[in-house]
Amino acid sequence: MKKIRVLITDDHAIVRDGIRQILGNQPDMQVVGEAANGQEALSQARTLRPDVLLLDISMPKVSGLEAIHLIREASPDSAVVVLSMYGKEGYVRQSLAAGARGYVLKASPSRDILEAIRAADRKEYFLSAELQADVIAGYLKPQTAAPCIRGYDLLTEREQQIFRLIAQGDSSRQIADFLCISVKTVEKHRTNIMNKLGVHDRFELLKYAIKIGVVDPELWKE
Repeated sequence: MKKIRVLITDDHAIVRDGIRQILGNQPDMQVVGEAANGQEALSQARTLRPDVLLLDISMPKVSGLEAIHLIREASPDSAVVVLSMYGKEGYVRQSLAAGARGYVLKASPSRDILEAIRAADRKEYFLSAELQADVIAGYLKPQTAAPCIRGYDLLTEREQQIFRLIAQGDSSRQIADFLCISVKTVEKHRTNIMNKLGVHDRFELLKYAIKIGVVDPELWKE
């Protein structure tokens, strides 16, 4: 029997231990690694290439939402399932928009985690029963973009990536180290981003990110 290779990411060791025990009892699953933050998750995803990656949203260093984007780029065949204490529709939509296949609440029964992993491995979507099922349909339904969102869409993929990291609070040095590029390159992208969006400083960029839903103000406070 083929086993689903799972990477667990959560900044609380007790949560990781609990999930490892749950998955360890399943004949079709294998935990191949653990990570305590988004940066570790990205590094291990590149190395281990797991079938499914369980990921918390609120974590140090790199937020779960930004980590989804980066993991999907680093390991395209790895499906991401968000495991979070937050049940707001906005968080779910942002996670799906970033490329997640599932969203499970930490308060949900353990069977939800198992079902989500299996669904993600089949390239299907899964939401905890407590969440509204129409979230996926609402996200997938074509919508007319507001002018500010169209501005964001004009950014290149790399510019969007750096935009999210700046809004998250990372410095140019942190972004450069994380993306393995020079600080000079980051600063060049930062200038291009601000010119394209018509913003003049990081505070305006953050307001813009919140307005278009790229950054959630409550998660940012974390």
